[in-house]
Amino acid sequence: MAIAKSSKAPKEPDIFLWQGVNRKGKKINGELSANSLLELKSQLRKQGITPGRIKKKAKPLFGMSGDKAIIPMDIAVFTRQVATMLGAGVPLVQTIEMIGSGHNNGNMRKMLADIGHKLQSGIPLSDCLREHPKYFDDLYCDLVNSGEQSGSLETIYDRIATYKEKAEALKSKIKKAMTYPIAVLVIAAIVTSILLIFVVPVFQEIFAGFGAELPAFTLFVIAISEFMQAYWYLGLAGIFGGIYLFKQTHLKSQKFRDSVDKKILKIPVIGDLLKKATVARYARTLSTTFAAGVPLPDALESAAGASGNAVFRDAILEIRTEVVSGMQMNLAMRNCNIFPDMVIQMVAIGEESGAVDDMLAKVATVYEQQVDDAVDGLTALLEPMIMAILGVVIGGLIIAMYLPIFEIGKIV
Repeated sequence: MAIAKSSKAPKEPDIFLWQGVNRKGKKINGELSANSLLELKSQLRKQGITPGRIKKKAKPLFGMSGDKAIIPMDIAVFTRQVATMLGAGVPLVQTIEMIGSGHNNGNMRKMLADIGHKLQSGIPLSDCLREHPKYFDDLYCDLVNSGEQSGSLETIYDRIATYKEKAEALKSKIKKAMTYPIAVLVIAAIVTSILLIFVVPVFQEIFAGFGAELPAFTLFVIAISEFMQAYWYLGLAGIFGGIYLFKQTHLKSQKFRDSVDKKILKIPVIGDLLKKATVARYARTLSTTFAAGVPLPDALESAAGASGNAVFRDAILEIRTEVVSGMQMNLAMRNCNIFPDMVIQMVAIGEESGAVDDMLAKVATVYEQQVDDAVDGLTALLEPMIMAILGVVIGGLIIAMYLPIFEIGKIV
């Protein structure tokens, strides 16, 4: 029977500060989310706490809250907590309530309180999670629904937790590989701009009193400095305008996003790193969904959506089409000519032995380790290169400013 949805948005739970006495007679206090004072007291009594003084937590002025935004890592940690508590035999409703009441992030507390209230009213967990699509995607909800249908929610949640942890770890490694060189280059650009706008003009005034012709290199640097002084705002506007235009185009145009994805994979070193990360994500997603009992075509569709790259997404969807038509997955993967031979061979072994999920899990582990090694190697490679670039740029500016002084020293 379909559950009727109210057009009115549910009331946001209030946060209460409470004091009470536990079963051992010890005074304790804390914070809990609830829709009313009676509901709060009921929650406390369920936990064996005799409520004492209770007051509603004051809301900050102007609606400004100190609560942090919910990030993917919060969802990964929440998933592992649910898996652990279900494994310990704690009922689902109590699990959600306990995790929510003890969470440091107010936004997370409110969301889990909302999920807990809906669970108490008899709504399945997967449907509760679907009402928060920003944090729980279709893959997550489908896996939870699979666990509910099969009566193995504890096992499914353990697999989802492993999947989320591995995905966040992989994402963190990629960010680490990208962030370091970008940060150093930005700092180098700032330092160079300061030298050109503020330091070079000082030397230019000194050179004006020499009455001699300046070296070509020095004149070139002075010309750049004069341009920067006169049009620095245009350069700054161009940089921010370019970034904004790129983001907007990337957000609105699927064709542009696909083009960017294709070109990124062709970048030396970085492209190879992203390919390994995408293969690891594909294998981990497919292993998790297939092991949870999701049919292979549906699992491939989930893997395509989670791939994070247009080239692999299209290839996986093509694999799905061929698998639906009766072809073995390893042959379909070979036909798309994008997956490494080792991955295809492991899938072929898995299909022959009936352990595709195990083989894919091993592939994911191997490629996650390769990404880890590649990130370390890339960082080690980039450090001397970046230092060399900084040395050439900043050292070149210093040499350009001191060349006239050296020339005068030779004449004297």
